[in-house]
Amino acid sequence: MPIAQALVTRYFQLIVSRQFAEAERELERVKQKMQRTEWNRGYFRALYGMYLSRKNTADDYAFFSKVDVTDKVALNNYRKEFLTHMGNGLHGDFDRGYFSAWADCMRILSRMNILTPEKATSERIETLKGDKSQATIANFLKEAQEAKEE
Repeated sequence: MPIAQALVTRYFQLIVSRQFAEAERELERVKQKMQRTEWNRGYFRALYGMYLSRKNTADDYAFFSKVDVTDKVALNNYRKEFLTHMGNGLHGDFDRGYFSAWADCMRILSRMNILTPEKATSERIETLKGDKSQATIANFLKEAQEAKEE
């Protein structure tokens, strides 16, 4: 029985959005639905490693902490590289499963519309600026400066 892609997709979405409690539950569901094969063991280890590296932001050497999840071109290049390793006959089943999980991760991340904190903040400010009934710090400071000049 292959791994349910809906569960894996949801798992990737959760770890990227840093919802670790729910991601851990989703990872447990994935584990329960997996058959006990060497390929699946490698796939699961990769998923668990992604969870750990995403949760621990202090590790500057972890691949996942250095990946720019908004750079679609880089994500596709990483995916191609992982697919090359996955297809390499010199790797064992465990390794091919491991690289397959990373390739799936890159594929799903490249399809997600992920906002960086800067983009999220600027979009939120734009909606407030358009609504005249909302007071913002920028508007307050601007009005205070105008009042001071008068």
